[in-house]
Amino acid sequence: MDSIRNIAIIAHVDHGKTTLVDKIIDHCKVLDDRKERTELLLDNNDLERERGITILSKNVSVVYKGVKINVIDTPGHSDFGGEVERVLKMADGVLLLVDAFEGAMPQTRFVLGKAVELGLKPIVVVNKVDKENCTPDIVQEAIFDLMFSLDASEDQLDFVTLFGSSKEGWMSLDWKEKTDNIQPLLDAVD
Repeated sequence: MDSIRNIAIIAHVDHGKTTLVDKIIDHCKVLDDRKERTELLLDNNDLERERGITILSKNVSVVYKGVKINVIDTPGHSDFGGEVERVLKMADGVLLLVDAFEGAMPQTRFVLGKAVELGLKPIVVVNKVDKENCTPDIVQEAIFDLMFSLDASEDQLDFVTLFGSSKEGWMSLDWKEKTDNIQPLLDAVD
């Protein structure tokens, strides 16, 4: 194995974080095909399932093209600020996952602000571009404006944006060009 990447994933409730992590696990063939697969692997805490939020950080490790990628699930709420900072201090970068219709939400702003303060560079993932009336281009511009308002550095503002559908299992550099896998996302992390 050549190297390790520690990537914290930031997303608001129902923007597709757990589904995306499941697709990463599937693409990298982490699980034994002979065993029964349960959906939404990160949602394994009863209170988290009940409330639909991340409270406890979790880590998923995959190997992609000789690189070990540790995807660290982050709480998305300011009430868990200490846990958020602890997780982000372990990360080399962040995956900022936003809904193509809703864009970044206030809790996402809080966690992203902490990441920017720590000098972490995001990979922006505009998810759910398969939904009707979504506005991926506007969402991408709004993320740039948000990053700018958080005093992001020039390097942080030069982020990669991917578009896709975690539910359908695809990512692309152009939201109008649907692919058949999430490989572009993994390539961006590498």
